[in-house]
Amino acid sequence: MNHPVLVFGAGLLAGAMNAAAGGGSFVTLPALIFAGLSPVIANTSSTVALLPGALTSSWIYRGEVKNFKGPPVQVLLAMSLLGGLIGALLLLFTPSQTFDRLLPWLLLIGTVVFAFGKQAGAMLRKVIAIGPATLVVAQLLLAVYGGYFGGAVGLMMMAVWQLLGIVNLKALNAVKTQMVAAANAIAVICFIVAGKVAWPETLLMLVAGVMGGYLGARIAQRLSERWLRAGIITISAAMTLAFFLARSKPARPTGQFQAPGTWLRADR
Repeated sequence: MNHPVLVFGAGLLAGAMNAAAGGGSFVTLPALIFAGLSPVIANTSSTVALLPGALTSSWIYRGEVKNFKGPPVQVLLAMSLLGGLIGALLLLFTPSQTFDRLLPWLLLIGTVVFAFGKQAGAMLRKVIAIGPATLVVAQLLLAVYGGYFGGAVGLMMMAVWQLLGIVNLKALNAVKTQMVAAANAIAVICFIVAGKVAWPETLLMLVAGVMGGYLGARIAQRLSERWLRAGIITISAAMTLAFFLARSKPARPTGQFQAPGTWLRADR
């Protein structure tokens, strides 16, 4: 395993970020790529490593779900599982070169949504109102994105749900956490069955993520959400810029991905 300190540190930071405000995948995915994994394996391994934290959060928030005033949670859960499965299969069957080209844009989408999702949602609610059936279809599409990549998917879900007029933020956050965990869980099963997980890096990051989640929850009680979000946006924007700059350099032979500071083989 290459760069264990980097992998552990990224897991620690990502766990803290997810516990405090979200956006942990903006750290884990680039860190695993820098450590020597191909982008696809880094993405699958990152999803596996962050799943325990998501499941733990879902259990903690379970009491708030009953206050959710949208479509039945069971229907949203079914859409999340189906979408997560579709997204995971798309990732597994997408040529690695295609994912390499999409990665900077996926990071950009996630960064923009994380930075401006709340403001955009507030503006859209003034001019758009969607019905429950549309919301169910939207949840399926969001879950596909979550199974395929997932950056800022939780914020996307909350923004879309609020277009229905759901304003109980505690209930929204609780259901969002469960739906993200569901989409990720079914994706993780696919990744494990397909043998697309780098276990040494994943297990090290998983342990660090659990530790970081505990520390992050403690830190979040003392820091304002404004500063937490500003730090996460800064990190994600820097990572996105680095990957775009890497893609702009001259292409290497087929089967290699140009990441900032290193050349990585696409078969690992």
